[in-house]
Amino acid sequence: MRSPLVGLMCVFTFTCVNVVHGQENQGKYFLCTAVPIEEETSCPIQSASVKSAAQQEELRSTVTQLRQTVGQQKKTIVSQMNTIKELTNKISRCKPAGNNFTTWRKNNQTMDDVPSDPNETIDVLTKTMLSLKERLQNLEQQQMRANLSGAQFPSALQGLLQRRLTELEKQLLKKDQELEAEKAQLYNETAAHRQHTENTLDSLVNRISELEKGNARFKSPEGFKLSFPLRRNYLFGRVKKSLPEMYAFTVCMWLRSSASSGIGTPFSYGVPGQANEIVLIEWSQNPMELLINNKVAELPLSLGDGKWHHICITWTTRDGVWEAYQDGQRLGTGEYLASWHPIKPGGVIILGQEQDAVGGRFDAVQAFVGELCHFNMWDRVLRYTDISSMANCSTYLPGNIVAWDNSNVDVFGGASKMPHEICEDMLYDNWTP
Repeated sequence: MRSPLVGLMCVFTFTCVNVVHGQENQGKYFLCTAVPIEEETSCPIQSASVKSAAQQEELRSTVTQLRQTVGQQKKTIVSQMNTIKELTNKISRCKPAGNNFTTWRKNNQTMDDVPSDPNETIDVLTKTMLSLKERLQNLEQQQMRANLSGAQFPSALQGLLQRRLTELEKQLLKKDQELEAEKAQLYNETAAHRQHTENTLDSLVNRISELEKGNARFKSPEGFKLSFPLRRNYLFGRVKKSLPEMYAFTVCMWLRSSASSGIGTPFSYGVPGQANEIVLIEWSQNPMELLINNKVAELPLSLGDGKWHHICITWTTRDGVWEAYQDGQRLGTGEYLASWHPIKPGGVIILGQEQDAVGGRFDAVQAFVGELCHFNMWDRVLRYTDISSMANCSTYLPGNIVAWDNSNVDVFGGASKMPHEICEDMLYDNWTP
């Protein structure tokens, strides 16, 4: 390319005239006048003018192409920056709030509202990743076109997009694995729950079938209960039969208390001269107590939850050894309770009240509130297996001294007697789906 100075020199030539003032030796100067090159045929660079015009046209064309290339690159860079922002936004929305995938899913921090179904979630995430790969391929094609046109595609941008996509692929793979693991866990839990439900239903069906057939193991000969709805001193039941002299006994019953604490007195046995010959009582904030000949032992029984419970108390005069059972389990034992004292005969058995005199002088504070049934008494200490069998309704063992018989129990003062089959009630109370 020729320099601008040469072009300027070719445009004009100068005609110089020597002007003399005064004497020849006193000084002189030249007067120059610009002459266009077209009128000066002696200009030695006349042919260069034509070449300069062609080169200028080429320069203008080059500048136009460069401007177009710059414009295209600018549009490409703007498009790529938008793509980076969108990818960044996608990745940030893909990231869960913590390491717990369940929390991530509950907070709906998913890409494009990923559905709750694991299979649909994987399909949506896969489609998103394929879309991003396609966009990256488009960017790579733009880079190839830019390389063919001589433009420079930012390599840093290409690397950033590749890293973003790689990170996204890792996250999608991790989410896919977590979804598969969760789906397997849900399947296992569902299968276990289904098996448990089927087993429970089978058990219930079998028991119902046995009840419908009148199986005696779930049905006592005397299906009734006593109800004491209020804590009053005039509500009670009385067993018509008295006790002989005994040197050991076992007393069992089913009861359900309506009081949260201090259930009262389920039963008491008084004889002339000793109103507290045998008493089972829990009043005020005191624990359950067994009194024999007015001697006291604390029993580790808990009956204030409003549910049916089977309780048994055994005692022998030899060393005064006692045992306390609840729902077939022995919860406590002790000794030296009225040792060598025989139970006196000829007394009165009262259900629901504590006697301060034989057969009377009841105190409302010590009254039992709730329901009671299957009061049986034996003149011996029953075996653990017998007590457990009665508690789980596998056998019915009536007392040989006092048996639960409708004709043997009277009620007074508003206490009521009504039909009730305890083992059927326990079956439905204990069944859980």
